Amino acid sequence: METVSIALAFVIFFGSLILIFWEKINRSIVAIAGAVLMIGMGKILGFYNEELAVEAIDFNTLGLLLGMMMLVAMLEPTGFFEYLAVLAARASKGKPNRLFILLGIITTVLSMFLDNVTTVVLIAPVTILISEILGISPLPYLMSEALLSNVGGVATLVGDPPNVLIGSAAGLSFNDFLVYSLPIVLVSWAGALFLLRHLFKKDLAKRPRRVKAVMKLNPAETLNQPETARRILIVLGAAILFFFVHHALHIEPSLVALGAAAAALLWVQPDVQEVLKKVEWSILLFFGSLFVMVGGLEHSGALEMTVRLFDGAAGMNPILLGVVVIWIVAALSAVVDNVPITIALIPVIKGIGETGVDIAPLWWALAFGAGFGGSGTIIGSSANIIVATLSEKTRTPITSAIWIKRGLPVMLVTCAIASILYALAYPLF
Repeated sequence: METVSIALAFVIFFGSLILIFWEKINRSIVAIAGAVLMIGMGKILGFYNEELAVEAIDFNTLGLLLGMMMLVAMLEPTGFFEYLAVLAARASKGKPNRLFILLGIITTVLSMFLDNVTTVVLIAPVTILISEILGISPLPYLMSEALLSNVGGVATLVGDPPNVLIGSAAGLSFNDFLVYSLPIVLVSWAGALFLLRHLFKKDLAKRPRRVKAVMKLNPAETLNQPETARRILIVLGAAILFFFVHHALHIEPSLVALGAAAAALLWVQPDVQEVLKKVEWSILLFFGSLFVMVGGLEHSGALEMTVRLFDGAAGMNPILLGVVVIWIVAALSAVVDNVPITIALIPVIKGIGETGVDIAPLWWALAFGAGFGGSGTIIGSSANIIVATLSEKTRTPITSAIWIKRGLPVMLVTCAIASILYALAYPLF
């Protein structure tokens, strides 16, 4: 019976992953159906039920995501993100290379505190508009924004969903990411930016036709609710400060994010219904359903069986093990979204720890692999898919072939840099 339970749990989980990336079906619907099927079959075979499914959900992760989503939903209508993009366009004085770097920096910094999807959804449309005004192709700017947001998001606890998952599972604080992840990300980001400038050298060498039109843009005109933006930015700044000290105060990051959202709602008093409409409920349901499915894998014995495959890890060179994890996770994240990969591997790493292996460094290997691996293909991260979809409205749509030529080298370079620095810094983890 146990063998049947393990086999069935594997089929449900990996079958759902395959269907999730079939474009004709909404991935949240697939995940919910998979979760329901896992619970149903678990009850029939006696290894899973509703109570265990609820216990499997990481509400700290969901609360953190919900709080940050609500803050972004309130900040978006103020025009703050358009303000930043127009400011960068004017500062570039119409020079493609300078614009490329400035937009890349803005996207990266935003992605360190907002999730990558939100960042590109807000920045990409303005990038397309600025490119049209200048008379240049938006392709290099859009691709670099997605790729650099993937890299930059790894730097902080709240920058990338896999980081939120890893931080919650391993008990890592906001400061832990700044100490251990940020330095490696900065070097990897510099390598990615240098490579992208080389890959898009021909595109960036073309002179814009309408520089004067961009210089006439007034950033202040895009900021249509300056007082509201100021208030929300103050609350967001306070939340970031609390992220620095949440461990010392013995409070969860989710409480900080939800508390900040509540404070912003009280201070700004927006239309609550409109704010709730802009929350990505489908993403929260997707995460929750994945937690339920992985819980089924765990209670069926499937994860325990997977951990046994790593029985030899105890005798393996620990640095080599970490580097192997980076590349395996990166390869998986390039073909399957890094969120389900991370959720599935967290209990596996915990299981490896029970064999006597020091898993503290492996959490960082998992974070680097999941974050950098998503750059490899057009379906490697949700940010990639969104940018590619938006590019279809332009004269130079981003195809899978184009992404492989530009994105895969970025993935390989960032993973290589991370592997080298991980090996050198291993004693510090």
